[in-house]
Amino acid sequence: MATVAAVIASTHHPFYYRASTSTGPERPPFADEWVSKIGAFRDTLTAAEPDVLVLVGSDHFHQLWLDNMPQFLVGKAPFFDANWHNEEREFGLPRMRLAGEEGLAAHILRQGLDAGFDLAFSNELRIDHSVTCPIITLRPEADLPIVPVYTNIFAPPLPQPRRFVELGRALRRIVESWPDPRRVAIIGTGHLSLELGGPRQFGDHGPDPEFDRRAIEWIASGDVDGCLAGVSLESLHLPGNATHGFMDFMLMMGVAGEGVKADYVDSLDLFHTMEAYFTWYPGGAPEGAAR
Repeated sequence: MATVAAVIASTHHPFYYRASTSTGPERPPFADEWVSKIGAFRDTLTAAEPDVLVLVGSDHFHQLWLDNMPQFLVGKAPFFDANWHNEEREFGLPRMRLAGEEGLAAHILRQGLDAGFDLAFSNELRIDHSVTCPIITLRPEADLPIVPVYTNIFAPPLPQPRRFVELGRALRRIVESWPDPRRVAIIGTGHLSLELGGPRQFGDHGPDPEFDRRAIEWIASGDVDGCLAGVSLESLHLPGNATHGFMDFMLMMGVAGEGVKADYVDSLDLFHTMEAYFTWYPGGAPEGAAR
């Protein structure tokens, strides 16, 4: 059976690639600290020695739209193209082609359906920065096969936060039941408080630092019950108009397990958003792993 070698949750800031590769006067003053933190975070995946990556993210209205948005979708294809043209133009993200792991994708679909999740699938999924950003930050070699899992955090009606946690728990069980001895890392990216296009988009901090503080504590301590008691579909509008992306963090809490503290926790205040990074090692932290 497969082994879950690492569970990782992070934000997916699309400007990291440009900031990290810029030089001279174009390099932002926060780039060095950001690169340093990402380097330490990258070590947490490297230490786990994964063979396959399951990547949880959300389509940013590139391929899916308000009139056709599956709640949960599994990408099942031999290869996935990325990124989208506006991501190349606006964020400077590179074009990528990532190998897929169709066997694990098929297993997740079959077992997910049998577990009561009506998962959609796509053999023609083009992935965006919610999946490619963790590749850029955590595995820039892009040498491992992937299974993308997309969630709906944008197009009402949205699933309830509890459903994200439940899917995370199921995803962990399903991956561990895959009859293949490879090591799998499950990686999910979401948001803390976030405002897009609204009056709080650019400030000294993210739009709601208190929410960010509580959110990081919930995730770091594995306090699933406290998190579920503290958020709802309605309340997630308050910290910022795009904060529903936090439900992907909640999904990853379900993968990690109730009450399981993260082995690695870090964050970075980028004046308009709080970046956050978490790693759990289900089999125990490898020797020399970053903490």
